[in-house]
Amino acid sequence: MAVRDVVQAAAGVGGGGEYIEDLFSTYLYTGNGSTQTITNGIDLDGEGGLVWVKNRTGANNHILTDSARGTANFLRSNLTNAQDTNSPNLISAFNSNGFSLGVNYADVNASSNNYASWTWRKSPKFFDVVTWTGNGVAGRTVAHDLGSVPGCIIVKQTDISNNWAVYHRGIGATKNIYLNATDGAGASNFWNSTTPTETNLTVGSSDVVNGNGNTYVAYLFAHDAGGFGDDGEQNVISCGSYTGNGSTTGPVIDLGYEPQFLMFKRATGGTANWMMVDNMRGLNVTGRSELIPNLTNAEYNNATSTIVEPTSTGFKLTANASQTNAASSDYIYIAIRRPMKTPESGTEVFAVDQFTAGQTAPSFISDFPVDMAWLRNTPIADTFLATRLLGAGVFKTNTTSAWGASGTFDFDYSDGWNSSTRDSAYYSWMFRRAPSVFDVVCWTGDGTQNRGIAHNLTTTPELIITKTRNSGSFSWFTYTAPTGLGGSLFVNNDSELNTGAGANAWGSTAFNESNFYISGPTAGYSGINGSGTTYIAYLFATLAGVSKVGSYTGTGADLNVDCGFSAGARFILIKRTDSTGDWYYWDSVRGISAGNDPYMLLNNTAAENTSTDYIDPLSSGFTVTSSAPAALNASGGSYIFLAIA
Repeated sequence: MAVRDVVQAAAGVGGGGEYIEDLFSTYLYTGNGSTQTITNGIDLDGEGGLVWVKNRTGANNHILTDSARGTANFLRSNLTNAQDTNSPNLISAFNSNGFSLGVNYADVNASSNNYASWTWRKSPKFFDVVTWTGNGVAGRTVAHDLGSVPGCIIVKQTDISNNWAVYHRGIGATKNIYLNATDGAGASNFWNSTTPTETNLTVGSSDVVNGNGNTYVAYLFAHDAGGFGDDGEQNVISCGSYTGNGSTTGPVIDLGYEPQFLMFKRATGGTANWMMVDNMRGLNVTGRSELIPNLTNAEYNNATSTIVEPTSTGFKLTANASQTNAASSDYIYIAIRRPMKTPESGTEVFAVDQFTAGQTAPSFISDFPVDMAWLRNTPIADTFLATRLLGAGVFKTNTTSAWGASGTFDFDYSDGWNSSTRDSAYYSWMFRRAPSVFDVVCWTGDGTQNRGIAHNLTTTPELIITKTRNSGSFSWFTYTAPTGLGGSLFVNNDSELNTGAGANAWGSTAFNESNFYISGPTAGYSGINGSGTTYIAYLFATLAGVSKVGSYTGTGADLNVDCGFSAGARFILIKRTDSTGDWYYWDSVRGISAGNDPYMLLNNTAAENTSTDYIDPLSSGFTVTSSAPAALNASGGSYIFLAIA
């Protein structure tokens, strides 16, 4: 898989506290066989932390470099070796917004090889790095600055060869598990049978953690310590445990947030490798992409089966797999929350790009990680819709067809996404999940009425577009706040608000900032919550100055639609609700001007129309002109819209 400059999270201006974007990054890159700078938005120079790199293409070592020991030294999680030094350094510098690579070396930067890097920044209640020289005395305490009780501690002797010792709250202070091995947890005096505190960790006399005169480094991970987000109370990292059941309907773990990174280890009941997954490489509901900390193995990929899937509030185990869900075995994990910062501009969450002939991957550039994209050939074609959470397949918005393969679709980039279906006539409309603007949710139907579906929009959804994933029998059921719970629109056709089957789609409970509600197969209908049927929903909301979900009443004359934007709308989607009318959309890349404005339709394959002037720019939103047809501006007609600044 070709990978170019992929970053999961970048720091920026936010609310009242720190955010996970400031502290953690999964960044994927392609080696260049020389030097290169990795810009992931994490301040390692000023704050310090840990960088962990793994070659995804080849069977190479895991490389760990931290600020406490300096960039001249590195360790390998798959080996017991002492720390090593390479000149020039594998990681040559810690920067204010990432790190630099200093050498053509297969473990970190071989030409054309693909790499994953994970960066943890030191921060109270999230992560810390400490070093010490052992004294061989049981009960030795080592001070740390985590500011909370550690949930997991990984220790490595640095001056001579020895195992990687791991304390985890899920197995307790009387046991240890090795990072470099497949063994389960065993009785150990490594921690002197003493649980760590908010200020200290305690080690025994073993030379694995406290040999007299030997040197050590420890990586400390917090557990549900709060301290982050707008209110300064949100958790961003959890170190938990569970018992497997050996089933495809395995344990469901409630973290209180959706994770972007997970690391697992079987602790009892048998041996198993460690496993690392993240949402940049494929933590989704259809496939798996895994790296193994205790082995040199290249990345394992399977696009058609999962063993762990993210949920809006945690994750669930979906296979009888030794790494994650063997019956009656206990497991430990580290989980890190997905991005949580509210955007400040539309360019952070939406972009449009035209494919350029000869362009290397990604095909379409967004300047942010893409979570959902439309793809359309302007002369005439289906509108494809692809989603990071679903992996490589697509829907067609103009049909009821189920989700499935159609070309090669790849979200493995920070600055766009890749499609094998492309030429200079193709455009893509790209969206990023972000609080108060856009979210994506998957679920499996259970046939119940008024079922709550959790989401991470953090505000009440105003536009919800749903689709059955494994069935082509049902339309794109769509809720809008202006039309309420009593009916649905269908993206794949031009029909007016449906109050028949559409009225059965939504529950009787008002939506809120954490849930929307759906109903089961009333009168034999299974379009949104049929038992065993799988679904996806795309949720949009209004965020001042960034996005607007709204409605207007047509006048037949020029009509100004005020979205509260400071420089007009860059994207506009409009649908008539009280009568038939297509799903029209415009964007500023193809042109929103005082003259003709090219539009296309989500619900059919009609070619782009470039000869009409149905909308005009407006500094605070957009204007629907007097020349617009009844589908856009009939006197007394009712319309809903989505606009992005």
